Amino acid sequence: MSEPRQFCTMHLGEHLFGVAVMRIQEVISYQEMTVVPLAPRVIGGLINLRGQIVTAIDLRARLGMPPQEKGALPMNVVVQAPGGAVSLLVDQIGDVVDVDEEIFENPPETLTGVARELIRGVYKFEESLLLELDIDKTIEIVAAELANA
Repeated sequence: MSEPRQFCTMHLGEHLFGVAVMRIQEVISYQEMTVVPLAPRVIGGLINLRGQIVTAIDLRARLGMPPQEKGALPMNVVVQAPGGAVSLLVDQIGDVVDVDEEIFENPPETLTGVARELIRGVYKFEESLLLELDIDKTIEIVAAELANA
């Protein structure tokens, strides 16, 4: 039996996403953001995290999902990246869960577009699917978009 993996979970609409706990720096409530003029749509803005300027990525836009309802404030999942911390804007924070590697499956064929590139695979639970987000690809592509903007 393999060691269970730990994921910090987050919600975007009815979807449940997971990021390896080892990549999470912190989880914080909504922070005031400074909009970056002419930035790609996936860049939600910049937040000040105790004096450190952190880019906030709108994960809904990144995955090609519709925007959050008007008036709803996103939560921040701050992840460690090679160039420093990056915040992922999500609808809601979930729990930390342990999953067995045996229930891992490749992304379903129904997953299309950019989401297919950013999802490593799924873990099937009785009541839901946990979509494992590839943090490096999510951030890497955003960095490339910023360079080309």
